[in-house]
Formats: sequence, structure tokens, C-alpha cells
Amino acid sequence: MYAEQDDALIQKAVEINLLAPMLLTRAVLPTMLAQNSGQIVNIGSTFGSIGFAWFAAYSASKFALRGFSQALRRELMETDIEVTYIAPRAVRTAINSQAVYDMARAVKMNMDEPDAVAQQTITTIRKRDKERYLGFPESLFIRINATFPGIVDRATRKQNRKARKYAEQAGGINLRHQQP
Repeated sequence: MYAEQDDALIQKAVEINLLAPMLLTRAVLPTMLAQNSGQIVNIGSTFGSIGFAWFAAYSASKFALRGFSQALRRELMETDIEVTYIAPRAVRTAINSQAVYDMARAVKMNMDEPDAVAQQTITTIRKRDKERYLGFPESLFIRINATFPGIVDRATRKQNRKARKYAEQAGGINLRHQQP
């Protein structure tokens, strides 16, 4: 639960998911501007468009990364530098705790293999898409949530109740990442 989440884990989520991409972008941007070419690719998350219960800090950091990507894209509109935001749904990686996998199974959360996400990411970069949301039906829920968030609130209520058990078992830590 967010109310019990450790301050250090909240800060870590923001530093890794938002601050690092922003600072890395600022470091390479002068060279890109001098060459008037390049592509900045930020990897977000479905949770950056649909705030998911028990993932408040993670979702907020990815929402912010999406906003940064959109704002920077518009700032660079008069250049040949492109900004791409790619938002996969949950991915099966070692960074996820067992609680995440248990919760995903309980709420029937779709999870993709890293190779599949990597291939879709490469395709998106090659196509020079501005934004890409990976996975269905999550990509549809993102569009619905943007216009009718109350519908998604109601649709996820049952799922959130099931997920709460795993958040409580994890002792209020962020389910997305294992303890540092």
C-alpha cells in the first residue's frame, strides 16, 4: 500500500524511471541538435497511462516519463530529432518479485516475454513511431482510460481487490520491484 511504502523506494522509482532518462536525454541532446538528427526512445509502461492500484509510485513515474516524451517531442518539432515513447505491458523479467507473479496470475494480468517486447521495440524504432502501446487489450484500455477513466475504475475494481492481498503480503513494498 502506498501509505506504507518506503520513502527510498518511492525516490528510487522516480530516479530510475524519470530522472535518469531526462538527464541522459539532456546529455546527448546538444550533439543531436548540432547534427539536427537522432531519435530519443523512452521506455514507459502501460501503467504510465493507466494508474494501477498498488503501483502508485511506479505508475506516477511512468506517467511523468510519458509527459516528458510528449513535451520534448513538441519542443523538437522544428528539428529532425524524433522522440518515441514505447509502453509495454507487464514483462517477465528477473526484476519482478514473486509477489508480482503471484498477483499477475490471480488477476489474470497479461505478461510478455522480453524477446517479444524487444522485437516490438525494434520495429517501433525502425518505423520511427511517435508512441506505441504494446499488448491487447491493454492498448485499448489506455484509450478508454484517457476519455472515460470512470469506466476503467469500475472495470478494475474486482481486480484491485484481488491484488490487494498480494500488496499486503508484500508488507506495503512496491510489488513491481524486489527490495534493494
